[in-house]
Amino acid sequence: MGEPRGQAPASEDAGERVLRVAELNRIARLSLEERFPDVWVEGELTDVSRPGSGHVYFTLADAEVPSQIRGVMFRSDAQRAKASLTNGSRVRLRASLTIYEGRGQYQLIARVALPAGEGDRAAEVARMRAKLAAEGLMDPARKRTLPRFPRKIGLVTSRDGAALHDIVRVASARMGVEFVLAHCQVQGAEAPRSIVAALRGIQRVPGLDLVIIARGGGAAEDLSAYDDERVAREVASCRVPTVSGVGHEVDVSTVDLVADVRAATPSNAAEIAVPDARSVRAEVDGLERALARSFDQRVQRERLRLERLGGRVGDPRRQLAAPRQRLAHALAALERSAGKRLAEPRRALEALRARLAVHEPGVRLALDRERIDTLHARLLRISGDPTTAGRQALENARARLQAAGRSATRPPRHALARMAGTLEALSPLGILARGYAIAMVDGRALISASDVKPGTEVALRLHRGTLEAIVQRVTPPREDPGP
Repeated sequence: MGEPRGQAPASEDAGERVLRVAELNRIARLSLEERFPDVWVEGELTDVSRPGSGHVYFTLADAEVPSQIRGVMFRSDAQRAKASLTNGSRVRLRASLTIYEGRGQYQLIARVALPAGEGDRAAEVARMRAKLAAEGLMDPARKRTLPRFPRKIGLVTSRDGAALHDIVRVASARMGVEFVLAHCQVQGAEAPRSIVAALRGIQRVPGLDLVIIARGGGAAEDLSAYDDERVAREVASCRVPTVSGVGHEVDVSTVDLVADVRAATPSNAAEIAVPDARSVRAEVDGLERALARSFDQRVQRERLRLERLGGRVGDPRRQLAAPRQRLAHALAALERSAGKRLAEPRRALEALRARLAVHEPGVRLALDRERIDTLHARLLRISGDPTTAGRQALENARARLQAAGRSATRPPRHALARMAGTLEALSPLGILARGYAIAMVDGRALISASDVKPGTEVALRLHRGTLEAIVQRVTPPREDPGP
């Protein structure tokens, strides 16, 4: 019977298991990967090659002791490498150790490539970012919203760099805005001081809406100015909102973290800061259409609501017919009641007038004059008698005449006084004496305020005299609600 598959024949001398080469390489690979999953190693690149796959194959040599190791960086990691992957470059790699089982070759699989010494710089930048974060400069809550339609935008970049031309080109195609350039150095030892000075200067421009801090892509050392603490603090304290467009999308600087908005590239910063006129126009058109639809819907809802209310309310003329009829009946009843109430006083007044006519002073005086004339004639006849008897008869006649005159006029005088008192009580002049007045227009007494309009001339008859007045306001009488 043969030996089980996968087992090496036992050594007759040692009596131990014998491994195949593939098994040995596999065991070595697993052991090495488990022991060194993540290491940093520094050296000089040699034998660098880039086949069509995009992967980078290289040898990493020690600069002081003759020693080297083969390595590979796959395409996706090589595209994000901060260091230049060329022969002679000193780099610091973050990698894992493995063995290529097909050749039994010990090698590195690199994931991060930084220029030699960049690791120290990265640690320093990490400590600085942690300090700024602790102070709240990276807190999303402090991020300001960009103005929707900026009119004046400040650019902090180099006047000779491609970033300036990219921003102006993209912004000009979107919407017309005014740019103010604050030139500065974007790399080198003097770049941080130059960027800070440019930021301070641009903030003195009146009417500034926002600031774009921009620079094109480059190696890590080229972008180091945007990891300077002085620059980061100046960006965080800017009086207007800021947009950071530094490097490419894979580059993340400290300025990106403290700015109000981070853009992937300078062109993207222009797209974020400047609205697209076509998009705005389309948005306005959409809002206009939505507003028109909303208005039409609102009008339709209100029309239906009015129709429903109109159905419940009905024709106003029908609603007013019954109150108008009750008002007409009330007016007719009022007229009848007033007529009844005035009929008796009117009859009494007519009776008084008839009695007064009988005792009218003119009639009574005419009768008395006629009697006096008769007595006077008799007196003349008697006075023609010269005797004492005649004179005595004349005196007697005169005395009787005087007594008869007093007797005849006393009752009519008393009756006249009574009727004059009654007439005065019923006379409108007596009412005027108590403080009332009669309003008259064209000699006609006014009964209702509705008979005149504002501006009408009215004569007010008082107990003593008359006033001329002009109507300023008319208050119509309150309608009787009816029975």
